[in-house]
Amino acid sequence: MSAGALRVEFPGHSGATLAARLDLPNGPVRAFALFAHCFTCSKDLMAARRIAADLAREGVAVLRFDFTGLGSSEGEFASTNFTSNVADLIAAADYLRGHYQAPSVLIGHSLGGAAVLAVAKDIAEVRAVVTIGAPFDPSHVLHNLGSSLQEIEEKGQAQVVLGLKTFTIRRQFVEDVRRRSLREAVASMKKPLLILHSPLDQLVGVDNATRIFLAAKHPKSFVSLDHADHFLSDPKDAAFAAQVIAGWLPRYLTADAPQGEEPVEHVRVMETGVGRFQNMVQAGRHRLFADEPESVGGSDTGPSPYDFLSIALGACTSMTLRLYAERKQLDLGRIQVEVSHKKLHVQDGAAGGEDGKIDCFNRVISVDADMPQEMRAKLVEIAGKCPVHRTLEARSKVETQVRSFDPA
Repeated sequence: MSAGALRVEFPGHSGATLAARLDLPNGPVRAFALFAHCFTCSKDLMAARRIAADLAREGVAVLRFDFTGLGSSEGEFASTNFTSNVADLIAAADYLRGHYQAPSVLIGHSLGGAAVLAVAKDIAEVRAVVTIGAPFDPSHVLHNLGSSLQEIEEKGQAQVVLGLKTFTIRRQFVEDVRRRSLREAVASMKKPLLILHSPLDQLVGVDNATRIFLAAKHPKSFVSLDHADHFLSDPKDAAFAAQVIAGWLPRYLTADAPQGEEPVEHVRVMETGVGRFQNMVQAGRHRLFADEPESVGGSDTGPSPYDFLSIALGACTSMTLRLYAERKQLDLGRIQVEVSHKKLHVQDGAAGGEDGKIDCFNRVISVDADMPQEMRAKLVEIAGKCPVHRTLEARSKVETQVRSFDPA
């Protein structure tokens, strides 16, 4: 399942604030991907939204953003070019690296596909690259300018209608895409490559996919997006592309790869800057989110602090019962533990907190095997010996220090 798309911002190549959406899985994150949209499009194009949401349901977090001067991002589009788009991609990767983890997957649509091919070698953590309807030469985009191209070359700029919007295109953009060649970048990329392209693409012909495929080194794959148009306007085509990507990626995302770049000795919890309460939790090499539900102002992207307490109790109970069953050679089948938490008013004379309440964790243990009542009672007794259970019922001491972050 997907936790939905979070609104995030980060500085682009020029310092302008770029608007982005981060589609997060509800469960563990298998990988972070960076999505580059097509020329003069935006992160909110239907195909981009659908692919990101579908990949999030498969455990891949996707950051999609508006390039400088487009969509909801700041900056002047007329001052941008292909090179600045590549620089924006690097800025996006830096944002992920600093707030979550560096992208291991790059996905680019149309000219965005050319951009991810150009930048792949510059992001060391990238393990796989995907292009959708990408041109082999960035200068291919000049076909979209039609008769305005001559005016741009003669006068230095022109107003060009692309789709339903008018854009100012300057000579520097034309000169930049003409200077850029992807042949060497693709040949030296040394990253697994998946090429998705429709044979019916009227804007970027499928021969571009052939040229990319021939220039790239193995491992490389090509999948035809039958019947799709360039923009994947049919939701079924966008869904198919997402399914292909999700099926192809696991081969190149090592199953036992650490979720964190460096393990930590203890548990580290740090704000991400996304929403009011989202925190990145790192325990050893494992990463996950902590958050609060939307009902209390959170983004609901991860368990709440009290959920984590319940998780600890449930997991410890299950593991303790498994150890007992193995030692006594009991066939309990599969063990399941459900934990709920609530605050109860204490009776007069009972020890409670300052608010007159105590924390109550209700635990329900389910096993596959049928067993007599005395065995059920024994399991309850063993569950009570779970270390986390004992910690929750005992008086604990928390020692706290405050320090400043180490200077970078």
